[in-house]
Amino acid sequence: MHESPFSIMAKTRLVVTLSGRVINGAVSFVTFSVLDLVDFILCFIFKLVDLLIEGEWKPCYCSNYSAKEAITSNGKILVSEKGESKIVSVSSSSSKLQLEDISDTLYSRPCLVSELNNINSNTSGSGGSGRSTRVCSTSNSTIVEMLQGKIRRQEYSHRWSDCDCQLCTYWISCSSSTSTTTTAEGTSSSSLFVRSQGATFSKENVIFIHGFISSSLFWTETLFPNFSRETNCGYRLFAVDLLGFGRSPKPSESMYTLREHIEMIERSVLEPHELKSFHIVAHSLGCILALALAVKHPHSVKSLTLLAPPFYPVPKGTPRPTQYVMSKVAPRRVWPPMALGASIACWYEHITRMVCLLICKNHRLWEFLTKLLTRNRVRTFLLEGFFCHTHNAAWHTLHNIICGTAGKMESYLDVVRENVKCKVTVFHGKDDEVIPVDCSYEVQKRIPRAKVRVIEKKDHITIVVGRQKAFARELEQIWSNCNSNS
Repeated sequence: MHESPFSIMAKTRLVVTLSGRVINGAVSFVTFSVLDLVDFILCFIFKLVDLLIEGEWKPCYCSNYSAKEAITSNGKILVSEKGESKIVSVSSSSSKLQLEDISDTLYSRPCLVSELNNINSNTSGSGGSGRSTRVCSTSNSTIVEMLQGKIRRQEYSHRWSDCDCQLCTYWISCSSSTSTTTTAEGTSSSSLFVRSQGATFSKENVIFIHGFISSSLFWTETLFPNFSRETNCGYRLFAVDLLGFGRSPKPSESMYTLREHIEMIERSVLEPHELKSFHIVAHSLGCILALALAVKHPHSVKSLTLLAPPFYPVPKGTPRPTQYVMSKVAPRRVWPPMALGASIACWYEHITRMVCLLICKNHRLWEFLTKLLTRNRVRTFLLEGFFCHTHNAAWHTLHNIICGTAGKMESYLDVVRENVKCKVTVFHGKDDEVIPVDCSYEVQKRIPRAKVRVIEKKDHITIVVGRQKAFARELEQIWSNCNSNS
């Protein structure tokens, strides 16, 4: 009996798919093994250059130091329990204890080189004992060593590998100001840079929160010019540069935790402008901060508009939720290309620092070349948002916010679900290769009343850029419906 053409095509497609997976896996293994080695070498190169330029051998998250010596000479201690990590810190100005969540993905990222070192360590020193002992010792001592370096320098400075242009160090030039609140186009060392538009005094307020390695320009160059006159007269619009990005402060001693990001938004927008109620529009990583704000201020948030929320449900019984989410965000695969980029960003501390050195530190050159090659036909606000950050800010924010909130996202969504007065709308580009559309549908599963709109032929950026007029109208309709139903 001859097989039908459809059966042959199905088998062929299956063989091609399986072959592709095998090839992708093999190429990925070789590629990331090489990257592991490169990162290992760059670790020593950066330490040497740090010593020569800054006069100090800087600790990093892939080093192995004595935990006892680091803890006894430092005011911060790492506490790990049930897969979660917290920093217990003692304030230098008082005896008050501070407890902050950090992600164990910062210091626990197994690679080929570390595994080989682990095997050698167990063979020579432990006499066949389990290998988890070394991992625990390394993570604790490394984190505390990092914090030891951070707590010694409570000053507004930048590292030699960071850009020192006026735009990137704008917050340092303002640090001598006695003011601690932001203005429409200003900042201080203790507040974020905020761009505002609309009515000076209004009961209707909207906070815009950008995503990873972006800035407030993502909103102000797209949506703000397209809002109607009625919106500009009846609403106050606030777009923030998150801590570590754009023109906001980029302190070298910060761990860029969820608490730090939320408190800076409160200090820069909610408190100085006395916002009693507000809407939130957030993109990508900003969606996590939006949910955290909605949980902390349940009676103030009138609506949540989430664009491409990075929600990856963690299966019950998963011992380390942060590692699970990291495996979803950064699967260590060379294909698709977006997976390769995300994997490098998440897994390689020193390679990403080299990228920041080559690109972010020299962003003026790249912006000039872009304008030259495109004959100034391409608007470069996205480039400014991409370039204007430090490696320290991007590295810690990526791990502590996206990965570090893995165990909290479901509870955040549950709280929002119970707050029936908060309108929830989710937008997602169907062609988004950064965050899969499934993430938005998972949000809807936790909050059944949430409306999900999947936009055809749009990706992670073009969900806004390129359709800003239509999106501005959609937002105005959302806010208007909230007011009519209240």
